[in-house]
Amino acid sequence: MRRVTTFAQIIRTCEEENWKLADYFLYQEMDWRQREGEDSSPEAILEKMEINLQVMESAAKEGIGGVQSYSGLTGYDATRLNAYRSEKAPLGKSIYLDAIVNAIAINEVNASMGLICATPTAGSCGVVPGILLAAREHLKLTRRQQLDFLITSGGCGLMIGNLASISGAEGGCQAEIGSASGMAAAALAEAAGGTPQASTNALAIALKGLLGLVCDPVASLVEVPCIKRNATGVVNAIASAEMALAGMQSRIPTDEVISAMHSVGQLMPSALRETALGGLALTPTARRYTRELKQTGKITWKERKGPLPSI
Repeated sequence: MRRVTTFAQIIRTCEEENWKLADYFLYQEMDWRQREGEDSSPEAILEKMEINLQVMESAAKEGIGGVQSYSGLTGYDATRLNAYRSEKAPLGKSIYLDAIVNAIAINEVNASMGLICATPTAGSCGVVPGILLAAREHLKLTRRQQLDFLITSGGCGLMIGNLASISGAEGGCQAEIGSASGMAAAALAEAAGGTPQASTNALAIALKGLLGLVCDPVASLVEVPCIKRNATGVVNAIASAEMALAGMQSRIPTDEVISAMHSVGQLMPSALRETALGGLALTPTARRYTRELKQTGKITWKERKGPLPSI
């Protein structure tokens, strides 16, 4: 199978072969495993994805049950949201709210040092599974369709990582939450019956929606504002998929959008790229949290990525 380096090429291949994106990325994974001397059967790859899906399901359940981070900065918000969804929800129940509950739950498990599946990073681990676990109920997805969702999102994440970056330290939060949102948007559009073109339009629209998002973790912890940004990524992804399914196109091609994200990340000052030396991390309240956590020993100088901001 020929190697490709752009989404434009992927779309052409899918159209020629009458494939979904999930088919394309599955064959690519089979080809890579064969060259590496690993088990390249579809069954082996699906088995791995099944393990990932089970981890996501367990994390969502655990987070909704209630967990708190070691720092104490975050915790139990998924429980609060779940109760709100069950008892109140004055704005109405929807796939958006269902996905947000899941996303917050999974990311709170990450903050509590629990087991999660990075999609594509630990800090953005709630977006893809948050949407998948909600969409499977709304779309009545089979187990195989759920695994295809993960294959599509994973393949899109690999492409973004190769063409740009999925690292907050390198490209800001646009490279983490933004990438996760794009991955989920593409997979959701496909799961809802969209073509590869529609899926990649969804990816591009989602990336554009979060272009320039900075990475400014309070006290260098992947908690504030990271956890709530997973909810933002969820809403952005679903909205992007809806637009693409309606026939809306990204006027800027997907590959160019990814290239733009990469260039924005390179232009972004280091203070806004996971160093906790700018943005929300340097607000008076954030600096107070940092000082208090340092005094209690819950963060140390060594664990930080830069000097402690002055109080």
